[in-house]
Amino acid sequence: MISKGCEQCAKGGKMVMFVYGYCDQRDCFYCPLGENRKNVEQVYANERPVESDEDVITEAKRMDAMGSSITGGEPQEVLERTCHYLELLKDEFGEDHHTHLYTGIPGGRENMRRLAEAGLDEIRFHPPLELWGDMHGTEWEEILYIAREEGLTPAFEIPGIRPEPEFLEFLDEGAADFCNINEFEMSDGNYRRMQEEGFERKEGHMSAVEDSRGDILDVMGDHEKVYFCTSVFKDAAQHRRRLKRMARNVRREFDDVTDDGTLVYGKSYADPRRFEDLGVPDEYYTVKSDHVEVAWWLLEEMIEDGDVEEGEIVEQYPNYDGTVVERTPLA
Repeated sequence: MISKGCEQCAKGGKMVMFVYGYCDQRDCFYCPLGENRKNVEQVYANERPVESDEDVITEAKRMDAMGSSITGGEPQEVLERTCHYLELLKDEFGEDHHTHLYTGIPGGRENMRRLAEAGLDEIRFHPPLELWGDMHGTEWEEILYIAREEGLTPAFEIPGIRPEPEFLEFLDEGAADFCNINEFEMSDGNYRRMQEEGFERKEGHMSAVEDSRGDILDVMGDHEKVYFCTSVFKDAAQHRRRLKRMARNVRREFDDVTDDGTLVYGKSYADPRRFEDLGVPDEYYTVKSDHVEVAWWLLEEMIEDGDVEEGEIVEQYPNYDGTVVERTPLA
């Protein structure tokens, strides 16, 4: 089973709202947050630092967002802030802008009510690892029913550390709508702590952990309300599709969009008047403060013909950072 929130994420349509970098409940050894996110107050919409509400709206429009996921740190620890962004997104984009939130604490009825009133659709609980298998009869069971009573879709979202049948029991009892299991991963933020716990990266994989998948799928994988999200899918599908959505929205007439969702163009330091003299159509180039950006294939032809001495082909991400992936010199 895949939820509405996951359907949108799989299409690259979910904007990630990082609202708070602190999580006071525990220091999970597998927490993937890097140094630029962990224990910070800064809000981010995807990779864009948020200084105003307009930044959030701009980023959502930049990727033609179908919905948003609210994450941290712990979003419930800054409930006013979290509710503000939920209301902002719903007011701007309407009720069809689907929202889901990740949380590692129960929160209680008042929080569930306020989140629902602000426009939250799904709430995905991640109980502490040390409680797995012993949650019935606790606040973790109670909050699932409370969340539903307040109008939210309750679910679990957990790392694929080990199989845990109790999550299946909650699904069968109707307490939770679904359970997402994320393939266990190493990141720059948790690599050292993961190694200290005895985990190693799977050979040939960028982030997946060795032996983290088989047992889980054997025990939990056949349940219709369980979805196992692989690290490959997150990297190769979700992220790439989000980049493609951005690229289609921000590309200029002369930018090429690659299968990876990056933008490719040419860059030259030749005098801009040279392009005018050669009669290059305006839509094929743009003048920057110290260089000219132009269709890469046209720049290649111009250099081959001796019209321009040198330049380079640039490949970069279409996101806020605009990180350059590769530069290929032309001469």
